[in-house]
Amino acid sequence: MKAISVAALALLLGAAPALAITVTADQGAGPESITAAPDGGLILGSATKPTIYRAAQGQAQAKPWIDASADGAVTFLGVLSDASSKTLWACEIGPRSAPGAPAASTLLSFDLASGKAKSRWKLPGDSSLCNDIAIGPDHAAYVSDTFNSTIFRVAPGATEGTVFINNRALDGIDGLTFMDGVLYANNVIADTIWRIPVDAAGKAGNPVNIWTDAPLKGPDGMRAVSGHIFVAENSHGQASMLTITGDTAHVTVVQTGLKAPTAIEPAGDVLWVGDRAADNAMSIPMPH
Repeated sequence: MKAISVAALALLLGAAPALAITVTADQGAGPESITAAPDGGLILGSATKPTIYRAAQGQAQAKPWIDASADGAVTFLGVLSDASSKTLWACEIGPRSAPGAPAASTLLSFDLASGKAKSRWKLPGDSSLCNDIAIGPDHAAYVSDTFNSTIFRVAPGATEGTVFINNRALDGIDGLTFMDGVLYANNVIADTIWRIPVDAAGKAGNPVNIWTDAPLKGPDGMRAVSGHIFVAENSHGQASMLTITGDTAHVTVVQTGLKAPTAIEPAGDVLWVGDRAADNAMSIPMPH
């Protein structure tokens, strides 16, 4: 597929390009996930340091905000701002006893304004990978565990999760998002997108594979807005927009030339794309 430049796409869509901003973290911070704060700022989780960074609106340099070094040599994957509960959710990956050894992971929550710790829940088992978080229409937090093919559900007000779905199709699950009240997940290993059906009792059914009309490579961070799903493709070096009809998704490339994009976040008239290898997040005009 021929990539569409951001400026050209904006003109085709009849929209003026938004002012581009690049927010950098410390060198080597490797921001794996990003989330927009209600004040217009940006929050970045470091995949190499025990730190969560934050930049105020308009700032080009994110500064250390939450220091988790007391937990040891931990790092962060998914971070998610939930304005409705004034909570920042974060996936903390625990220290390893030796390179390649199993590591546990913990779902943390913090006050979204102050960064003060609120709760912590260790995912089951000695080896887990808390990867991404999404807030459902029921206001629960849904959490992906890449190593164990599982999505957990943390009910509103709860501090621990329960198994929402465990399915081999999700072996390699990464990004999560809700669109029109429906949960979607991607698989960073199998390069696939899945819809998770739910019955009237709230029980998850077997995942439904969404066929894409162009291949995805390393689908990672994923967020939905205005009837589209946006996904960072870490192995393609690009960000794409998915328009889903039934069990088929049309893929539109919206940004290319990235090193290792692992995060994506819609925020008003811009789309933030986090590039872990470049230690930054950049904004582009919101495609439609």
